[in-house]
Amino acid sequence: MMGIKFSSKRPLTQEEEAAIQKMIASDPDAPEATDEQLAKAKPFKEALPEMAAKMEKAIRGRPRIDDPKTPVTIRLDQDVVQRFKATGKGWQSRMNEALRKAVGL
Repeated sequence: MMGIKFSSKRPLTQEEEAAIQKMIASDPDAPEATDEQLAKAKPFKEALPEMAAKMEKAIRGRPRIDDPKTPVTIRLDQDVVQRFKATGKGWQSRMNEALRKAVGL
């Protein structure tokens, strides 16, 4: 049965659906949950709080900040951009600071 391929471009036939349900029911590693089991289910954070805490710490990326930057697309004169880029690493932050000063912030 594993070699059967089902296309997502058309609805499944009753035979295909029956074959899928048969495969699901026969999978010993993933039995369908009973109503009783579902009634007792808890959110992951409540069921395994220590593991959930470790996973939250392991989330990649920068830490969230209180005042995040807003990404924008803007067309600027080439010479203006080149002047800021010529100042080296951090030129975007310096451009942001110059804009803040220009608007009185």
